[in-house]
Parts: sequence; C-alpha cells; structure tokens
Amino acid sequence: MESKNITLRINSEFHNKYRDYCKKKGLLISRQFEIMMEEQMKRNKQ
Repeated sequence: MESKNITLRINSEFHNKYRDYCKKKGLLISRQFEIMMEEQMKRNKQ
C-alpha cells in the first residue's frame, strides 16, 4: 500500500503525553492514527 505524509495541528501537551504513551507501549503514533481512521470508517459503513 502506498504511504502518504500528512500534517496535523494538535495540542503540543497532548502530543507529548501520547508520544510517551506510545513509546512505553512500543507503538507508532502514525499507525495508531491510521487504525483510528480505519475503525471510524468501518463504523460509518454500518
């Protein structure tokens, strides 16, 4: 699958906390965002 770079504007404090959370769990922030988008699209199809 082709990848695409995107730019997001989010609260820096929230980003820092979520980045630390993902780091502790061994997760990639970008993949977590992608999973969230996939789940939202699945819910909207129903």
